[in-house]
Amino acid sequence: MNKQTIIEEWETVEPPPPPKVKPVEINPKETALLILDIQNQNCHAERRPRCVKRILQLKKLLSKAREREMLIVYSLTRAAEKEDIREEVKPREGEFVVKAGVDKFYQTELEKILHDQNIKTVILVGTSAHGAVLHTATGAAARSLNIIIPVDGMSADTAYAEQYTTWHLAHAPGTKRYATITKIDLIHTR
Repeated sequence: MNKQTIIEEWETVEPPPPPKVKPVEINPKETALLILDIQNQNCHAERRPRCVKRILQLKKLLSKAREREMLIVYSLTRAAEKEDIREEVKPREGEFVVKAGVDKFYQTELEKILHDQNIKTVILVGTSAHGAVLHTATGAAARSLNIIIPVDGMSADTAYAEQYTTWHLAHAPGTKRYATITKIDLIHTR
């Protein structure tokens, strides 16, 4: 097979259908909401308009999580500061913030924070879907945490990156047994 044949085959690959979303029931005392990289620098109309479109949904989920007294943890990219988090979803006193690259467990206190609070399930929302969401979800699965991915709570530069991330988490050997693909309005509490 020559290089041209490989390129032609690559260009004709049809993506599979997206995974089906399912309702999910959580125990708020054992569930944490992780809000990944929703910052002024990367979540604005020019750079990532898909992120901006998700802000109202994220705010709604954050409000529900706070009402149920869930653990809430924010992440930032390495170059950002707490003040860079979008105003609509700013952390409150007592809510944790970690700084890292794409895997928010790597060289942070995230694992300890979750362990100390007896967290068994994480709801992951944020941007970039194929960066922070994908890699943090993989890190959570490696730690045997259940992962809930609301498709309307993550964003990327393109819909394809969001769909790929969703498909990957639902089918990859490291994550498929831990992942539940859902929507924000399909997350219910016990």
